[in-house]
Amino acid sequence: MSDLQTPATRPANPRFSSGPCAKIPAYSLDMLADAPLGRSHRAAVGKAKLKRAIDQTREILGVPADYRIGIVPGSDTGAVEMAMWSLLGARPVEMLAWESFGEGWVTDVVKQLKLDAKVTKAPYGEVVDFATVDFDKDVVFTWNGTTSGVRVPNGDAIPADRAGLTICDATSAAFAMELPWDKLDVVTFSWQKVLGGEGAHGMLILSPRAVERLESYVPAWPLPKIFRLTAKGKLIEGIFQGETINTPSMLAVEDYLVALDWAQSIGGLKGLVARAEANARVVAEFVAQNDWIANLAVRPEIASTTSVCLKFTDPRITDGAAFAKGVAKRLESQGVALDVGAYRDAPPGLRIWCGSTVETADVAALMPWIDWAFRAEIAALQAA
Repeated sequence: MSDLQTPATRPANPRFSSGPCAKIPAYSLDMLADAPLGRSHRAAVGKAKLKRAIDQTREILGVPADYRIGIVPGSDTGAVEMAMWSLLGARPVEMLAWESFGEGWVTDVVKQLKLDAKVTKAPYGEVVDFATVDFDKDVVFTWNGTTSGVRVPNGDAIPADRAGLTICDATSAAFAMELPWDKLDVVTFSWQKVLGGEGAHGMLILSPRAVERLESYVPAWPLPKIFRLTAKGKLIEGIFQGETINTPSMLAVEDYLVALDWAQSIGGLKGLVARAEANARVVAEFVAQNDWIANLAVRPEIASTTSVCLKFTDPRITDGAAFAKGVAKRLESQGVALDVGAYRDAPPGLRIWCGSTVETADVAALMPWIDWAFRAEIAALQAA
């Protein structure tokens, strides 16, 4: 191991966590100076900030004008749960899962809501074949598997004349991938993913079909206050104009607004997508040059451009989990990559966040360090 030379270049920012994710480039707490701290979120200044967050989200993501956008509690998890508890039960349900968060939604629907849902799964590295899905049912799925590094390639298989609703957890896809709004009835995400915002706040986007369901269907189970989207059979429109159900953090709102301003400054969604794709391309090229590592996604067209998951394939590795943890520990001890271990429920390996706030130069600088850490761990394995 003493013969291994450490790479000369280091990432300027070693934060490659898949959530909370890296802040925008050149981020400073000074950017939050305009936050209305100590003011009510119901005061004019607070409502204006929350309304601007909704309006800029719509503009950047290209959300249709007749879709509602609301800021809700509980991050992406809260938004997904709100949608499932409020909407499901009116029609048969099909749950799609190919990673741990999708599995979590399955558990909640089957064991908590106790719905007799059809469950369709794909193993890590694969994605469910949407051509086999019955979209006359309500369908729940993740667009991008944060813990598997696998994404839906497009929405082509979702029929325009579907009878059911599509409920899509897009938390590691929104702002980094194109989403086919006409094929999605509910979309959720959190601020702490692609734009590197702070946690605790979720976004819930509803199509007119989803609103119609809300106003025509009453679930058989009681709804907690923070899940209630209707009153007297009508949508609570204020939620989608910045009148949040419970008190938001105005500091976190300001942080999100700063990130949205940055996103617009680099060309909006087009610029955001290009940055994520460039980052993922660096990793893909590194993988193609080394036969001891591979993308967990089995096909390029379903490989994530944000949460890029890698697995070690060297036959000398006998304990994959221990080896991967050793590599991640070496990278962290050198201060070149923080929080890059695979998710606890996923196959052993690395998970490198390549979302839009990450600089491509930092991803490129990290690749030789992964090579170094791999070789150092192999040497230690052989010396043991």
